[in-house]
Amino acid sequence: MYFEWGRNTFWAPEIYWHDGIYHMYVSYIQGIQVQWTGDRRIIHYTSKNLNDWHLEGPLSLSSNRVIDICIHELPEGGFRMWYKDEENGSATYAADSDDLYHWHNARPVLTHRGHEGPNVFRFKGSYWMIIDEWRGQGVYRSDDLDNWERNGMILDMPGIRQDDAWIGHHADVVVSGDEAIIFYFTHPGRNGLKEGEKEGYEQRRSSIQAARLEVQDGVMICKRDENFELSLQPEK
Repeated sequence: MYFEWGRNTFWAPEIYWHDGIYHMYVSYIQGIQVQWTGDRRIIHYTSKNLNDWHLEGPLSLSSNRVIDICIHELPEGGFRMWYKDEENGSATYAADSDDLYHWHNARPVLTHRGHEGPNVFRFKGSYWMIIDEWRGQGVYRSDDLDNWERNGMILDMPGIRQDDAWIGHHADVVVSGDEAIIFYFTHPGRNGLKEGEKEGYEQRRSSIQAARLEVQDGVMICKRDENFELSLQPEK
């Protein structure tokens, strides 16, 4: 993953497979920041085996403070990426490409409030986007990947399973057959933390969770407290 000299940092990789090549888009920061400051560029790498990566170069997007890439193929052909632009209100922006190497038309998509981690997937005949609003996951639905309508919130109330008694953060969704599984993390030690109280290790500790998603009467719901057997099916 060499890009330039120094002890530098990579964040939030998105790996997308197409036509025999794996494409990785990863946020890159020079150095190891003590605070959430500094430029964040998206660097593009390619691989044929997920082990040896070839540097394609940095992307030119809407600003130099971008992170959290997600990619989905467009129904009419080509590709679209969504990402968080911290310089522009931590809103979700999008850009398009014909070949996964050259990206253009960077523009805002969701600007209602600051958020991060846009994730787009297709499930039950619709396109869905989830975003981390730092109070749970906001849900949006689309028929065409252009126009998005608010569909509600999930993971905004604590669960009852071990280490799940906190809101769900920065999620990703895997659609497997007729099921959609959402993976997210919690900070279980923050349950009961008083306002203004200093955080320690226990409050920063993270726990990765998984739950099933369903669509009922056009609304996405999360079966957060349900026990289920995780069985991911390979794509055909």
